[in-house]
Amino acid sequence: MQPVKATRSLLSFVCAVLCALILSSCQSGTSPTNRTTNSSAPGEVRQLAFVPNNASDFWVIARKGTEKAEKEIPGIKVDFRIPAEGTAADQQRIIDDLLAKGIDGIAISPVDPANQTAMLDRAASQAVIVTQDSDAPTSKRECYIGTDNVAAGRQAGELLKEALPNGGKVMVFVGTLDASNAQQRYQGLKEAINGSNIQILNVRTDNTDRVRAKANAADTLVNNPDIAGMVGLWSYNGPAIVSAVKEANKVDKVKIIAFDEEDETLSGVKDGSIYATVVQQPFEFGYQSIVMMAKVLNGDKSGIPASKQIFVPTLAVKKTDVEEFIKKINTLRGRS
Repeated sequence: MQPVKATRSLLSFVCAVLCALILSSCQSGTSPTNRTTNSSAPGEVRQLAFVPNNASDFWVIARKGTEKAEKEIPGIKVDFRIPAEGTAADQQRIIDDLLAKGIDGIAISPVDPANQTAMLDRAASQAVIVTQDSDAPTSKRECYIGTDNVAAGRQAGELLKEALPNGGKVMVFVGTLDASNAQQRYQGLKEAINGSNIQILNVRTDNTDRVRAKANAADTLVNNPDIAGMVGLWSYNGPAIVSAVKEANKVDKVKIIAFDEEDETLSGVKDGSIYATVVQQPFEFGYQSIVMMAKVLNGDKSGIPASKQIFVPTLAVKKTDVEEFIKKINTLRGRS
């Protein structure tokens, strides 16, 4: 009988130790669910991350915004992670790595929100999740910070009607239509031109491959010699389109509407080869995302509206105002 008593005593001791450890953990507030509600302890550094949807120059300005927030807010450190491949799988690897390292908050522009919702929900159980630029509204993200993309699409459509008052055939270009920002911009574009004589032939996608983006534009010019307009919904599409149009010597025949402020796009607006570009404010995406995550981590959700969407307005840049805009954007980029 002695061995049985010894075993029981040992088991009782182990149970007592385990209970003490569990109680200690609960009291210390180290569980993932407390990560978003407890204020940071003195000297504690919160680890935050910003994850774009591709490696475009568009995100250089967003990075400046994250850096400003990092300097202003004590006790935070920002990790800016660029998905080189611009795919959902690439973003998944980044998120998994960040979570494994104990990240406290992630601001992400999901490439494929519908199929990334489960991944975002899992991440939200361990960290504060904010979507920026592209939303995943059915996920457990705290909020979305970025452009009202339907409104931005409408703005592009109004510019297209200005450029083509008599209508004509148009092709639309974008990285992928899986992303919510692409879907919404396209929706707004179609709403704006509804009832006009503008006809959208199709949407050509390139999976964020710049070579393919230019090839899509070049193919369109060859296969549709009567094409009157081209619309690029993502930042690198403008440079790809204008390059193909110039090589085909059709600058005077094809009106281009672009998005964002890549150097080639602004140069195209300046020389008249691009009619206009719809620019966002990526600096605010970066800055506001970091500020919001820091507040939520400290238990402050007062800045999140009931809609859980914080819209940053867009601006139409045409030839008449491009010089002033270039000066402003170069200041944000740290250029002289």
